Amino acid sequence: MAPPETDFPAIRACIFDMDGLLINTEDIITLCINQLLEKYGRPSFTSSIRAQLMGVPDSTNGDVFHNWAKLPISREQFAREASKQMQLHFPDCTPLPGAEKLLSNLSRAHIASSGDRVELALASSTKSHSYELKVSSPETKQLLNFFQSDRRVLGDDPRVRQGRGKPAPDIYLVALQSLNSAVKSGERPIMPNECLVFEDSVAGVEAGRRAGMRVVWVPHPDVAIEYQERQKDVLAGRTGTIELGDEWQLGDIDDGWAESIPSLDDFDYQKYGIDVLS
Repeated sequence: MAPPETDFPAIRACIFDMDGLLINTEDIITLCINQLLEKYGRPSFTSSIRAQLMGVPDSTNGDVFHNWAKLPISREQFAREASKQMQLHFPDCTPLPGAEKLLSNLSRAHIASSGDRVELALASSTKSHSYELKVSSPETKQLLNFFQSDRRVLGDDPRVRQGRGKPAPDIYLVALQSLNSAVKSGERPIMPNECLVFEDSVAGVEAGRRAGMRVVWVPHPDVAIEYQERQKDVLAGRTGTIELGDEWQLGDIDDGWAESIPSLDDFDYQKYGIDVLS
C-alpha cells in the first residue's frame, strides 16, 4: 500500500452537502416515517435501517425500506403519504451544531499561503420545492444565505444529469463549475483537488471522492456506529453500496484524502491551510 499523500495543494473552495450536515432534516424525516409506521401498526425505524438509507437515492432506499417495513400498502402510496408528512414538517428545520459558526468563519476566511478568500458552494440532493420549505425559518434561511444563490446546486438542477445523483460525482463537479464561472479573466480556475467537500452520508463521501476532491465526513451518530468497522472503506469511497462502475474514480484506503470528525465544531482550519480572520 502506498503511503498517504501529504503534499496537497491549498484548499481554495469548500463545498457543502445540506441535509443531515447543516440542518436536521434527517431527524425530521425519521419522525415522519415513524408516525406513518405507527399508523400502519409497524415497529419504529431501527437505527441500523436508518443509517443504511441516509443519503441513498430514493430509487434504492424505497426498495430497502419497503422490504424491511412489510407495509400493508404499496410502496408508492407510502411514499406519497411520507412526502406529505415531510412537507408539513420541513419548515421546522433548524441548523445543526457548529454549522452557523463554521460557515460564518469560512465566509471571511483566507488561504494561508496566498491570502485569497475561500470560496463556498452548496451541493444538495434536495429538490427546489423541498429546499424552499427547509429554509423557510429565519434561522435556516440565514444559514443558507452564506451561499450565493448561483452557487447553490440542488438535486433538480438541469446541469446534473438524470440518474446521476450521489454517489456519482456530477453534483460536486457542477458546484465547482459554478465557482469557476466567477473566476476573473487571467486567474487560474479552481481544481478538484483544491476543493474540500463536507458530507454526512456514505454516498456523499463517495461522490466527493469520485469528483477528485478531499472530503470531511461528519456522520450522524447512527451512521457512525453502523459503519465503524468500515470507516476506512467509507473514506476511500469503497463501500460498494451502489454499483456505478468507473472504479478509477475511487480513492485508496488510508490515502490521506478524507477524514472523519464527530461534529462541525471539530473542524481543523489549520490542517487545511485556512486562516480565519477575527
